[in-house]
Amino acid sequence: MKNPKDNFIVERIKSIKFSFRGIWFLVTTENSIKAQLFIGFIITLAGFYFDLNPMEWIIQTLAIGLVLVAESLNTGIEKLADFMHQDYHEKIGFIKDVSAGASGFASIISLIIAGIIYIPKIVILF
Repeated sequence: MKNPKDNFIVERIKSIKFSFRGIWFLVTTENSIKAQLFIGFIITLAGFYFDLNPMEWIIQTLAIGLVLVAESLNTGIEKLADFMHQDYHEKIGFIKDVSAGASGFASIISLIIAGIIYIPKIVILF
């Protein structure tokens, strides 16, 4: 419940605190987020190795962010679905599969972006 005495700045500070708490929960409890962060770290190292230009850095960073956001939303939807209906239910399964599909789309798009950025750079090495 919103405290009527809180002003705009206090509200924004609270929102930032909740955001960081959510990030902390994801990073410390969700294996999918840990895996995506590790992959993002490796790709970032590859970016330094291959000396990406600023536009490639921007696109790569957006792709990494896209996957992390999709994984985070997928996790939230799955947790909510599990909370609402603990037992197996066909409709809940459908909702969770569609949510996972969003993460899948983000991952596929990110792989395509990585291919566009890195395949020409790797080919030059050989």
